[in-house]
Parts: sequence; C-alpha cells; structure tokens
Amino acid sequence: MDWFIDCITKNYVNFSGRARRKEYWMYTLFSIIACFVVIMLDSLLGSNYVLSLIYVLAILLPSYAVTVRRLHDTGNSGWWLLLVFVPFGGIILLIFCLIDSTPGPNQYGKILKDYNFQ
Repeated sequence: MDWFIDCITKNYVNFSGRARRKEYWMYTLFSIIACFVVIMLDSLLGSNYVLSLIYVLAILLPSYAVTVRRLHDTGNSGWWLLLVFVPFGGIILLIFCLIDSTPGPNQYGKILKDYNFQ
C-alpha cells in the first residue's frame, strides 16, 4: 500500500528518475484493487459510475509517471509509452515493464537501493 500512496503523494507527476519493478507492480496492483472497490461503491450507490470516472482521472497522471519512470529504469525513453496507441504496442510496453533494471546508473539516474523516495 505504501508504494501506491508514495506514487500518489510524493511522485504524483514526477516523470524523472527511475522506478524499480516492485514499485511499478505494487502501484499497479493497488490501483486495480482500488478501482474494483470504487466500481463496487458506484454500483451500490447507483451513481452511474461518476466515482469511477473521478478515480480514473485522479490516477491518470500518476500512472503515466510511474510507467515513464519504469521505462527509464530499463534504460528506455519515456516516449515508449506512446506504444499504447499502436496495435500490439501494449505487449511491447508490458515486456519493458517486466524486464529487470539496467544495472548501475544510467542516463536517468541511479538505482535507489533502499526503495525510499527523495
């Protein structure tokens, strides 16, 4: 849960630096869980998915930011995120998010060994 909260609060629109695999996938996991909870609340309240829309709009920028930082961690430019607009580009983006970090520092910064944000 801390990964999700840190991405939402400390790194809301931080597109620089690197995000390790654990940070990215924990953020994604809790984001999906929260999305299901909000959808269930919407259906219970009968609010025509207004809360879901608000939630999706609220996490849009942090989701892009953590994905760009994940791409930086693998040594790729954040512009690779635009692959989602290409047919089957999401598969390539998924592979980039699954592979391990580039060892040592790269042009996007150093690996944060203790997983703390600065």
